[in-house]
Amino acid sequence: MRDYQNLVEALNDLKARGYENDFNLKPFCVECASLQLQLHPEDFEIKETYRFEGMSNPDDSSVVYAIESLSGIKGVMVDAYGVYAEALTPEMATKLGNTNAKQ
Repeated sequence: MRDYQNLVEALNDLKARGYENDFNLKPFCVECASLQLQLHPEDFEIKETYRFEGMSNPDDSSVVYAIESLSGIKGVMVDAYGVYAEALTPEMATKLGNTNAKQ
């Protein structure tokens, strides 16, 4: 794991290391619109995770996931955690380490 000072630094380095695709979080999967690809929890691994808290508001926080599919497709997903996190299926919440599970 690396020590990044901010979100942009993390995203730039991950992209340089081959995590070039952008994934979006859905309740039951992660989706790459440009590849028209949906990966369910059993279809991908989270290789790295980085959390960043907002400087002025702790609720303004995000998490970056470095994701790799079982077929070798790499990308990143940025999501809020805490109050603004998406509601997820139990399988997705488990896969993402419960950082996005609403209580």
